[in-house]
Amino acid sequence: MVVILADDLGVKDLGCYNKGTFYETPNLDRLAAQGVRFTNGYASCPVCSPSRFGLMTGRYATRADATDWFGAKRGGRFQPAQMIHHMPLEEVTLAGRLRETGYQTFFVGKWHLGEDEKYWPEHRGFDTNVAGWMRGSPGSYFSPYKNPRLPDGPAGEFLTDRLASESIALLRSRDKTRPFLLYHSFYQVHTPLRAPAELIEKYKAKAEKLGLDRGEDFGEEEQSWQRAQPRRVRIRQNHAVYAAMVESMDTAVGRILDELGKQGLLENTLVIFTSDNGGLSTSEGHPTCNLPYRGGKGWMYEGGLRVPYIARLPGAARDGRVCDTPVCGIDLLPTTLAFAGAALPANREIDGVNLMPLLEKNEAPERDALYWHYPHYGNQGGFPSSAIRMGDWKLIERLEDGRVHLYNLRADIGEKRDLASREPERVAEMRAKLHAWYKQTGARFLEPKPGGPVPWRPDDK
Repeated sequence: MVVILADDLGVKDLGCYNKGTFYETPNLDRLAAQGVRFTNGYASCPVCSPSRFGLMTGRYATRADATDWFGAKRGGRFQPAQMIHHMPLEEVTLAGRLRETGYQTFFVGKWHLGEDEKYWPEHRGFDTNVAGWMRGSPGSYFSPYKNPRLPDGPAGEFLTDRLASESIALLRSRDKTRPFLLYHSFYQVHTPLRAPAELIEKYKAKAEKLGLDRGEDFGEEEQSWQRAQPRRVRIRQNHAVYAAMVESMDTAVGRILDELGKQGLLENTLVIFTSDNGGLSTSEGHPTCNLPYRGGKGWMYEGGLRVPYIARLPGAARDGRVCDTPVCGIDLLPTTLAFAGAALPANREIDGVNLMPLLEKNEAPERDALYWHYPHYGNQGGFPSSAIRMGDWKLIERLEDGRVHLYNLRADIGEKRDLASREPERVAEMRAKLHAWYKQTGARFLEPKPGGPVPWRPDDK
């Protein structure tokens, strides 16, 4: 099986999700046309390390107090929740479980799940590790790479091209008698914003031709936790460097898919593509637009949580089926293990659900809610918060003062109309369920600064 993970890619960055996108993604559009495209795909956190924890373990990172990106130290009015900065060694990864059942396991790309080498892919269930280490952004997108798990290539070689070549080499050299997992984890489209010069020039010309290089690029400011520094939000896609990054990533996906086809592997290989969080739209260059979704990476709004989520089953194409059942990154482990005929890890609370019945028979899984917990001050401006989605309804709880916001996502996908005051019974029901989840997962919360005010706590804390 093949898992392809993008970094910071927004759900509106692909043509199959957004016909009006400025970016060009023919290969991922092809994958969607041959598979199942989920319109309610979610990351399990609006930032990378906790989300990647969920993908690897099938568990909410809240259970391990791994609730922010590893290396984060930012505080605000209050101290952020206490957390660890690695995926604990007792966690069972999908790679480790698959290797126990006889799979070859290959990792290529970004890891960011622990600083010490003992937490890196080769010690977490992967037979091979190419380029995976402590960092969440590349040392360089061009060789020399400044990466201890990736030898430098020719001067100026582009990282995304190189990693695709590494994955293709692994597919060609694998033991043909054994099943395999290829986990290809892009560093793209994470900052720093870099791409080959010819592609950048292509999109500069495209923006000029379409008239996208004129007019206002930013809209109404989001209310950041940094009160003196509100965040602007990009309102249209026209960033030439980001577009070039998206295209080069898509080309790499195409090369991997083509290699699977050449080897006849598409007849027996499950391919899943997703992203670790929503698109970056409120900071660090504001490279993409997530509209009509609100906010972006680092925010609890849909723009920070919604991600592309595409699955292609082996054999015959599924004619581009579109599914609106909510799915999440935590579903990856139980789904891939079910496909492999492997049992779930013993004595572990698995929060994700097996999506194989949904993929094969369109049978929705039994799940009454999805949860998110981010008790931190995001460097993209997002405020400390938690959230629960039940059906069409989503409740966000602010962790500084306990205020809540309620949105009906079917009627208001942009989360502009707060219905909390109109729906007190629904708010009470959803808050009770969210607070019960806090207890089940051992959630931690904001802490006071020395001599400062005490932040809000749930009633039972």
